[in-house]
Amino acid sequence: MQAKTLLFTIVLLTFAHSAYPYWIWTPQTKKWVNPKSSVKDTPKDQFAAALALYEIKNYDEADREFKKLIKNYPKAAEAAESQYYLGLIQEAKNNLYEAFLAYQKVIDKYPFSQRIQEIIQRQYNIGEIFLSGEKRKLAGLPIPVENPAIEIFAKVVENSNYGPLAAKAEYKLGLVLKELLRYFEAEEAFNKVISSYPNSEWAPLAQYQIAQCRAAVSRGPQYDQGAAGEAKEKFEEFVRDHPDAVLSKEAEANIAKIKLKEAESNYQIASFYEKQKAYQSARIYYQNILDTYSQTEWAKKAEERLKQLEAKK
Repeated sequence: MQAKTLLFTIVLLTFAHSAYPYWIWTPQTKKWVNPKSSVKDTPKDQFAAALALYEIKNYDEADREFKKLIKNYPKAAEAAESQYYLGLIQEAKNNLYEAFLAYQKVIDKYPFSQRIQEIIQRQYNIGEIFLSGEKRKLAGLPIPVENPAIEIFAKVVENSNYGPLAAKAEYKLGLVLKELLRYFEAEEAFNKVISSYPNSEWAPLAQYQIAQCRAAVSRGPQYDQGAAGEAKEKFEEFVRDHPDAVLSKEAEANIAKIKLKEAESNYQIASFYEKQKAYQSARIYYQNILDTYSQTEWAKKAEERLKQLEAKK
């Protein structure tokens, strides 16, 4: 019996010791309250307490205090600022996608916040980090999800409307999609840059990227060269519109590659007709190589075949 009483006393003291810091009696409300879940008397005081924790980099505690402010004072001016700091905390903890989501809540719930432009810039910067290869993580480990840059740049465009970051974000969205080999979606994004922001510095670059997308979907010389022809036209259009651009030299190199592929394709068609003894058709294709692709290696081969066909007459 004495042993049981001693055990009960130990448990009671232990419980009382552990419970004491969490529940206190408040004469004003005549209630027991848990300081950890209680909120300061005013949003200003609550914000100051949360900010103090943030400034000493006690991010977990600061996160909890800012959330308490938002929950208890949702219409206070400090609520918008608290939501902004929740984004900063996630950024500080390198939870970049979570930071993007936290910032978006400021835009969605507090559209009159003075932080909107800064927040859009922060979202754009996060998109750039994911574009450069950063992976979305969970508990510090990469997770197999779509590149968040797609969602982030699309949201930056939406948030910016025709603001200073809109054209840039739309262009970067196209780059992300292009890197993922989603060429038709990428081309759509680049076309939006040209149509929505024609005077933007990003419009000429988008024009070049469209040509690259067309070139990427073109197939080898044994296949139809329709896409390659479209790509060549787009590159030629770029060179014509921006002759002094650095990318024009690269565009000319791409034009030369496409012409080489077209010449090879024509040569293969001519060879096919020759094997079928359709010599007149073969001559037309060989001659076209001489007329159109005279600078390529296939012109000499075509010329040789034409001579041999003439000898057969």
